[in-house]
Amino acid sequence: MFEIVYQEIKEEKEYESILKKVLEQCFREEKIENSKLYITITLTNPETIQKINQEYRKIDKATDVLSFPMFEKDELDKKIEQKDFVYEDILGDIVISIEKVEEQAKEYGHSFEREFSYMVVHGFYHLMGYDHIKEEDKKEMRKKEEKILKDLEIERK
Repeated sequence: MFEIVYQEIKEEKEYESILKKVLEQCFREEKIENSKLYITITLTNPETIQKINQEYRKIDKATDVLSFPMFEKDELDKKIEQKDFVYEDILGDIVISIEKVEEQAKEYGHSFEREFSYMVVHGFYHLMGYDHIKEEDKKEMRKKEEKILKDLEIERK
């Protein structure tokens, strides 16, 4: 379902348990738990995510989460509907800056778990083809994100 790559930060079991819990719920919610889709999650620092952001998006700035989907939304929807998965199709890659998650958790008054879980869910829905550029798309994406967190009882503090 997923693999974790640690880049320039140390490994933490807490990250892995949160990722497992959150991604399992995301896969269940979207009814893809029996697919062979998997995600690569890179956990890193602000400097590395800034380099990735610059290289792939031409934005020279550190951010909290980046998502790199492998499918367009309609293509993925069709694959899911037809259960058309080859062995271990890559859903995409998510890159998360752990330091940014820690900063934002303090800034918003959340627990680390809540902020990190939100980043994972947010990245997951980008991989699923959702976006937040248009207001109506943003509402749909936020509704899905909040449902996952509510179902997991990871509430805003």
